[in-house]
Amino acid sequence: MKAALVLEDGRVFPGEGFGAEGVSTGEIVFNTSMTGYQEILTDPSYHRQIVTMTVPHVGNTGVNLEDPESVKVWVAGFVVRSLSPIVSNWRNRGDLATYLKDSGIIGLSSVATRALVRHIREIGVMRAAVAHGREAEDTDALVDMARSSLDMSGANLVDDVSVQTPYDWTDESDAQWYGDHPAAGDRPLIVAYDYGIKRNILRMMADRGLRVTVVPAWTPPAEVLDMNPAGVFLSNGPGDPAAVDYAIANVQSLLGAAPIFGICLGHQILALALGGETEKMRFGHRGGNQPVKHLASGEVEIASHNHGFAVRADSDLKGGEITHLNLNDNTVAGLRHHELRAFSVQYHPEASPGPHDSFYLFDEFVDAVHGNRSSRER
Repeated sequence: MKAALVLEDGRVFPGEGFGAEGVSTGEIVFNTSMTGYQEILTDPSYHRQIVTMTVPHVGNTGVNLEDPESVKVWVAGFVVRSLSPIVSNWRNRGDLATYLKDSGIIGLSSVATRALVRHIREIGVMRAAVAHGREAEDTDALVDMARSSLDMSGANLVDDVSVQTPYDWTDESDAQWYGDHPAAGDRPLIVAYDYGIKRNILRMMADRGLRVTVVPAWTPPAEVLDMNPAGVFLSNGPGDPAAVDYAIANVQSLLGAAPIFGICLGHQILALALGGETEKMRFGHRGGNQPVKHLASGEVEIASHNHGFAVRADSDLKGGEITHLNLNDNTVAGLRHHELRAFSVQYHPEASPGPHDSFYLFDEFVDAVHGNRSSRER
């Protein structure tokens, strides 16, 4: 069946449709990960984005019950060069095309993804429309749809993806992937703001003996403090961080009350709460192979990224300091405020998909949490 991806600048990329039929709009982005497409599809940070995979062959491992990072598929569309006709994996429970169809998501294969990615790198990310079926025949109408669709700049998408009511998280990761976990003992409470949180972040904290309560993104600081948490976590999520004004105000009220750790959007919100600024990137960082330098140690870690906004390097963080840089373009990849006991990273130390170089950041958060408990108990 005819299918096409149409960009707001008028560029058309024809292909073969799979998954659901119809039309969808979103920001066209690309991900350079070699594996992990199911985790990518279910990452809430991709809400309202059409994701292109740079790896040419996708779908050969099918889908399973263990890898989803949330309750649903969030991408607005999925574009690949070649959809595998064969599925073979010991955990497989279905094929990618059926998975997308059941989720109501349009897929597009046989696309010149190399040309598409080069175009995005040269021009920058832009709005797009993907069509599967007879709608793909009217490319002029699709261009109009793309141009009238949501602009990610100024968009608060956290309201769409956040949990509506609090819940407790206790599940740990599978020991065959991450090794044995320490004995539970007395588990300090962490309150995690859900801006679009990934499950493996929660598993990483549970693995380290933390008890986690996840709360909606708009939860007032007073309610968080009433829980008497030993630490506060700020999650990843979609959209423009500057547009989530209530989250920035909430974090400002919580600074200094307990150790704070932020990842991705949470990192950006922490920076804004400290007085910094964020900016839209030309095409962002999305993939499991980004080099990040830890400035204090000089060590380089290969990290998983998924973001289209970044903290401005010239931001006044009111006593905070930049701790990590992305070596591809020297954008800010981490910050810390010692006095307020807050730190964050732009990348994803929980991976899923991606390397495990950055697990130490969860250990640092655990140390800060236990230090906070000790000081309160004296």
